[in-house]
Amino acid sequence: MPGDLERLIPDVESLTARLEAVDYLADPGLATALFLAVRLPQPLLLEGEPGVGKTEAAKALARVLEAPLLRLQCHEGVDAAEALYEWNYPRQLLAIRVAETQRRELVEADLFQRDYLIPRPLLRALEHPGPRPAVLLIDEVDRADDEFEAFLLELLGEGSVTIPELGTVRAAVPPVVLLTSNRTRDLHDALKRRCLYHWIEYPGLARTVEIIRRRVPQASLTLAEQVAAAVSRLRSVRVQKQPGVAEAIDWLSALELLGFRTLDQAAVTATIGSVLKYAEDVEEVAGRGLEWVAQG
Repeated sequence: MPGDLERLIPDVESLTARLEAVDYLADPGLATALFLAVRLPQPLLLEGEPGVGKTEAAKALARVLEAPLLRLQCHEGVDAAEALYEWNYPRQLLAIRVAETQRRELVEADLFQRDYLIPRPLLRALEHPGPRPAVLLIDEVDRADDEFEAFLLELLGEGSVTIPELGTVRAAVPPVVLLTSNRTRDLHDALKRRCLYHWIEYPGLARTVEIIRRRVPQASLTLAEQVAAAVSRLRSVRVQKQPGVAEAIDWLSALELLGFRTLDQAAVTATIGSVLKYAEDVEEVAGRGLEWVAQG
């Protein structure tokens, strides 16, 4: 329903305001990329360090559109059966047994009909009836293999998929497609050519404070500022997993729950596992002294 989308988000500024209303703060570059993904429409590839808000952007956009979010979490070995569809083998077997009982002949085409198909996220996104498009999140596509990337090209380029037994399925209401990547490997040019692109940076200190206070509104401004500053300092240390906004939110939540009102050495000692996720990283930071984390 193009006209409906034009009224809902006529420009980038209106999308920015609607995202803020669902507690997602997007900078002008990201808001522009999301606007184009919806209004062109064209798939959008979001890259950035883990924890900067790539997945949350898709969730927030679905809330703005008041549309379903259909998420495919990629991993090594993900295939069409998990992403697109699979056949309901127990139901097919039951149909065979019933036909045998009734002495009725079944042919292969009888068993490979739409009624026996179990749709997975990609097919569900294409078959979403609208009126507004579903938001399809293909999360951490860099974890999938080359063959799966190639499998995605038809969907990204043509808004359709081919099921050998049934033919080509085309979207009546094309989904808004967001792909995310943590750049654990380079994606192929063929996939990138089909997508808009945006790199999400770590937000600055003031923006980080604003974001985490929206997620943990009961926390004091002072504690939120201390957490944001400490997370920024931790990124200057050689650690395996640099903390992002997601870890800052978790950290602030833990501190608030435990009743800490300031980020002192005792608070850091009790909650460091909220922000650093490897023993080696904790050891590296502890070597500098946990008071350094708290006070800089």
